[in-house]
Amino acid sequence: MRAARSSCSFPAPAPRTRKPRTLMRSATKWILAATLIVACNDTSTPVDNSPPSVASTIGPQSAQVGVGFAFDGSNGGTAFSDPSGRGLTYATALSSPSLGLTAVGSTVSGTPTGTGVVTATILATDKMGQSVMQIFHIAVFAVGLTSPTAGAFTYSDAANPLPQHFINAGPGGQTVIGTDNSGGNPVTDAGARLGRVLFYDKRLSTNDQIACSSCHLQSKGFADTARVSRGFAGGLTGRHSQSLANARFYQRGRAFWDERAVSLEDQALQPIQDPVEMGLTLGNMVVKLSATSYYPPLFTAAFGTQEVTSDRVARAIAQFVRSLKSTQSRLDASFPPPPGGPPSTPLTPLEQQGRDLFNGPAGCAPCHSTVAQVSDNIHNTGLDSVITDVGAGNGRFKSPSLRNVGVRTRFMHDGRFTTLQQVVQFYDSGVRMNPGLDGRLRDTVPNQNQPKRLNLTQAQRDALVAFMLTLTDSTFFTAAKFASPFPP
Repeated sequence: MRAARSSCSFPAPAPRTRKPRTLMRSATKWILAATLIVACNDTSTPVDNSPPSVASTIGPQSAQVGVGFAFDGSNGGTAFSDPSGRGLTYATALSSPSLGLTAVGSTVSGTPTGTGVVTATILATDKMGQSVMQIFHIAVFAVGLTSPTAGAFTYSDAANPLPQHFINAGPGGQTVIGTDNSGGNPVTDAGARLGRVLFYDKRLSTNDQIACSSCHLQSKGFADTARVSRGFAGGLTGRHSQSLANARFYQRGRAFWDERAVSLEDQALQPIQDPVEMGLTLGNMVVKLSATSYYPPLFTAAFGTQEVTSDRVARAIAQFVRSLKSTQSRLDASFPPPPGGPPSTPLTPLEQQGRDLFNGPAGCAPCHSTVAQVSDNIHNTGLDSVITDVGAGNGRFKSPSLRNVGVRTRFMHDGRFTTLQQVVQFYDSGVRMNPGLDGRLRDTVPNQNQPKRLNLTQAQRDALVAFMLTLTDSTFFTAAKFASPFPP
């Protein structure tokens, strides 16, 4: 309990001659008087013995490889409160590896030697030995990273309505819009703008060397040119990277060839954490983005506050991916135009022959459904007699939309084919029998248990390829709203 300050005085009693028996009583009075005088004249500030506490949170700090760094973890003495008023001492410990940084007292300094996130634990101790601890992080970025220009592009359906033939029923009575997997995360302008920056930002890899876009190239319909993709440290992934065009339109909602992601939101985070692909923990991802100056306004615009969370990152990337609608191909131009729009352009006889084969005798449309040619389910397509990759189980795989298939350079989950001619030839005469082969690819002759053979002529195979080339949407490859916001 604090003692109140006081300033008072008492006159000393005049000395008098007393009898010996009264000397003890007189001495007691003098002692009491002196005690009162000392107490009344004590003007010192009493001590509050409460322990120190955190006064303000230390946010993530940003550093760069090869550039000197220094940071005072006490924030000039404001990060911790000191009720005693006698001063605090500080000690800071760094996680390993410390990437060239060292700590003395409350100061972390040095010239970082590599990318990563360093965790600093600072201990503030008062004169009575009472302590409080706080943890903060230092994100060390690679040299040469730039800031984006997000632009004012629009992505929502309100600003970019689907063409009418995506809403109307197509062959088989199906609609494209009926396969929409947006669920509770519809595309918004601010959300997709944030997602676009995240999609192209190399900061989402552990060494700042690759982004989502590294394996999904706009010029290839957001597919990869390599047979299997290469990760942040040069390692190879197990499968070819799928095209993301029209990924929004898959009713099952799952993602990847083997459907291991339950949604596009789940899919967005898996490559980031994959030890081969991007190699970054979600915790370190949050630290890196929180320490990057251009993200707070983007997160605020998309979600109302600047807080960075892995859920928000997933939702934003998924919104951008769902905005990748390919709707302006030659095939699209053959449908009746909207009121006031340009007249439709019919397909050539060869292209129309291929379309008729695709939707009819060749049997392509049941698996590549709607006018967006999106996968209806997972299938074992008989690539091998012996299943070496079980995929989603029993050799079954999900197929991406066939939009822009004509600009891809690799086909199938393992990228084994390099031309559309090879793909058509395979389905014509190369399907292998195996226990999981999809029933649509089995011969209907009773008791034969053989894969179906289409017996197409070369002219028919050429017609199928010609039709698939009408699915190419050249505006999709050059649209600024889908391109990298980072300067080259």
